Amino acid sequence: MKDPNTDSVKIRFQLNDKPVVLEVKPWDTALAVLRDELGLTGTKEGCGIGECGACTILVEGKAVTACLMLAAQLDGREVQTIEGVAEKDALHPIQEALLAHGAVQCGFCTPGWVMSAKALFDGESDPTREEIVDALSGNLCRCTGYVQVVNALESLAESAPKSNAADH
Repeated sequence: MKDPNTDSVKIRFQLNDKPVVLEVKPWDTALAVLRDELGLTGTKEGCGIGECGACTILVEGKAVTACLMLAAQLDGREVQTIEGVAEKDALHPIQEALLAHGAVQCGFCTPGWVMSAKALFDGESDPTREEIVDALSGNLCRCTGYVQVVNALESLAESAPKSNAADH
């Protein structure tokens, strides 16, 4: 009989719009696989218990903490990390807004902020300040505080083209 604790599992998923196939152990976290196996170090481990948001990635468009997700749970899913956000040599508008408003300092938590904000803006192009605060509530920062980050994202929302109810 095989020992289920030592057997590897083959998983397949889309990572930043590219197919990935790899073997993982049943206990491997998505965070460990992204960083250690795939070399995507933009996703950070801050707390390891899902409280700080530094490891936030998008799975099927939803912000999740990679430290609490098993790698095997990525199987068959669409995954995006901070490395997949910028387009070629251009920063994503969320990244641009954070820079323009001085909302980055040491940068450790920045990828998590960006991923949480991206999940919000992908679902709602014109979120309210309250929606922005709520979307970022799982991200902690010791350097910038939160005002600059929320202001940056609010300015991005204000500059977004407004949808007209008559257009729908």
